[in-house]
Parts: sequence; structure tokens; C-alpha cells
Amino acid sequence: LRMGELLALTKEKFDFANKTIKIDQSLQRIDGENHITEPKTKKSIRTIVMPDFLAENMESYLEGFYELQDKDLIFPLSKSSLHREMNRGCKRAGVKRIRVHDLRHSHVSLLIELGYSAIAIADRVGHESIDITYRYAHLFPTKQADMACSLNSLRREKNDWASLLEEDSDEQDI
Repeated sequence: LRMGELLALTKEKFDFANKTIKIDQSLQRIDGENHITEPKTKKSIRTIVMPDFLAENMESYLEGFYELQDKDLIFPLSKSSLHREMNRGCKRAGVKRIRVHDLRHSHVSLLIELGYSAIAIADRVGHESIDITYRYAHLFPTKQADMACSLNSLRREKNDWASLLEEDSDEQDI
């Protein structure tokens, strides 16, 4: 999620039965006031399937609110307070400070490492074009050796089948 998308989340965006989040709004702070707007691009409007652990954590988080209404913002903080908390957490954990947006890049990098296609990743993170996802091209593992092995295996299987067919026809000639 982009930071504006995260800050615009409300209870009604979550479907815990299907473990999904509907992303269709963004929060912008203009002249000191919050404004809910459409997301950055058309592709930014999407439904994301949550992993089990995130669905469970979010459901528990939402249950912790007193009288939370469907349209209430669930992260009542500003971008600056989120940055401050991120800095504090990094310092406390003894890890290098990263920007909040870097978490998005880490997510994309992890999905690449797990073997997902650029198209699937672009759909999940709301990239308008897979060209944006391909900016991570250096992270996509080279598949050339895997392709050669697969082709070799197919060739061996074909040869094995051909040998079996020849043996079978030789036995029938007897």
C-alpha cells in the first residue's frame, strides 16, 4: 500500500471471511485538513488478498477499537507521526532506518524472490504499468539455466518414450 492508501483505510474495506482488503481511496493532507480522494491511478483501485497472519492481526486490531464505525479511519495518524514511529522503531530494534515507502519496495522484492511474475506483482501493488515493476528487473532471477534444464528434461523424456516404442514394436515383430 502507498502511505495515503494505508491512512485512508476504514473498517468497511476489510472482508475477513475472504481475507481481502479493498483499496479504492487515498488520504491527502491539504492545507492542514484531511481529504479522502481517489487513488493515484486507475490500477491503484484493487482488492488484495491478505495472508492469514495479517487477516488475524487486523481483525484483532479492529476489535480493539471502542465503537468503531464502518467509515472511521483505522490509522488516526499523520504521515509525520508515522515517520517518527518508524524512526523510533528502527532505533529501538537496532536496524538501519528506512522510509515507510521502503516497506513497499521490500514487499515487491520479496514477491520477486518468491518467484511471482511482474504482472501479478503489478496487480497486487497497483502499478499502472508493469514497466514500473520492471524497474526491479535486477532482482528478477535469471531463468536461463532453468530453461535449458527443462528443455533437456523434455528431450530425455521424448527419447525415453521413443526407445520404449521401438522396443515395443520389436517385440511385436517376433
